[in-house]
Amino acid sequence: IEELETSNEELQANNEELQANNEELQSTNEELESSKEELQSTNEELETVNSELFQKNQDLEKAENDMKNLFSAVENAIILLDDDLCIKRFTPSATRIFHLKDVDIGRSLSDISSRLQYDSLEQEAEEVLDRLERREATVKSRDDKLYQMRIAPYRTGRNVIEGVVLSFYDITHIAEAELQKRDVGSMFEETIDALWEPVLMLDESLNVSRANTGFYEMFKTSPEETLGRSIFSLGNHQWDIPELRRLLEEMIPQENEIKGYRIEHEFPRIGHRRMALTGRKINAGEKRPPMILMGFKDITSENDQ
Repeated sequence: IEELETSNEELQANNEELQANNEELQSTNEELESSKEELQSTNEELETVNSELFQKNQDLEKAENDMKNLFSAVENAIILLDDDLCIKRFTPSATRIFHLKDVDIGRSLSDISSRLQYDSLEQEAEEVLDRLERREATVKSRDDKLYQMRIAPYRTGRNVIEGVVLSFYDITHIAEAELQKRDVGSMFEETIDALWEPVLMLDESLNVSRANTGFYEMFKTSPEETLGRSIFSLGNHQWDIPELRRLLEEMIPQENEIKGYRIEHEFPRIGHRRMALTGRKINAGEKRPPMILMGFKDITSENDQ
């Protein structure tokens, strides 16, 4: 009986140990279940992050493709430099001005030769970095091309300066057009001055913008008494005639002309005269308002005969 009691006690102790072990296993199992749920949640978060990273990579790839296509399509020469004035990116048009190749990315601007007749480009870029002020200048290349150069700070989306942007716009054709325009204008003015008959150029407000030598000589007047004044206030208001005023005011909007309009007047300094007037609208250019070209002919002697 004593041995059985001892065995029962031992069995009871073993049972209690087994029960404790079972409780520990159950607790461990619950911890494992909790860890499994945490791992599953972490895995879901990682999948979400991975999906976001994949989308961002696609967006970055698209932005890179857009940037490449944009740079390829831009006619202007553009060079992006970092804080050390090393080349980050450039447009294909930049190779017309600078001796650039794809392997030059990362090299300093000072190591790249150019076709510009301009020796202070690197210094200008450094000053733009220091002062954060954009600069512009007209520069010429060795093949006689003109460029409008602009140097501006490179700003990130967070408004942080991370380099310099160089851009060059070819204005050779604009300069040539301006020169040709000036030549044509000069030739036109010289042609007017060469005419014997008096000639006036009126702006759209009917103020005198130009008069030739023939006008000053015939009416014994001067540029100070003529230029910038309304035609109707010249002399003793000899041209302030209602009918003539109407014809001139309608000339530009209605594309009218004046042919042989005759007046008779007592002019200051030259006396009584009969005049025949002509006038027509002159287009001064797309961006300039039209003008009126007026001619004057003294027909006093003709009428006397």
